[in-house]
Amino acid sequence: MTETTTASKEIDAIIMTSEGWKGNTLSRLRVLINKTDPKIIEEVKWKKPSNPAGVPVWSDGGIICICNVLKNAVRLTFPKGAKIKDPKKLFNTRLDSKTVRAVDFHEGDAIDEASLKRVVKEAAELNSLKNKTGSP
Repeated sequence: MTETTTASKEIDAIIMTSEGWKGNTLSRLRVLINKTDPKIIEEVKWKKPSNPAGVPVWSDGGIICICNVLKNAVRLTFPKGAKIKDPKKLFNTRLDSKTVRAVDFHEGDAIDEASLKRVVKEAAELNSLKNKTGSP
């Protein structure tokens, strides 16, 4: 079994063990992220006793975004989010950070698919620029 296959199965398990709407939201986000960039790699990182399943991560030349299932939200965090243009105000948390931006999805929230795809593409482009120039 390859690392990608293993990570994909681990993310499947995280989705299956997430309560109702949270699992559905994570599943929808995953599909949108993977459709946006065919080079995206799924990973699971940061396994620890308090979170043995780990955290879903999507990368292409560096981390694009990570997803945490929280008590009242599903949070999609973009480590370079502060550098991403956000004219539609998709980001709604971590707005005071100098680097990170995130989107909290709550039960019943609509997903702005076009804005999310644009943000994912821009995050991948930032990684690509970093890899070409050696700077973030």
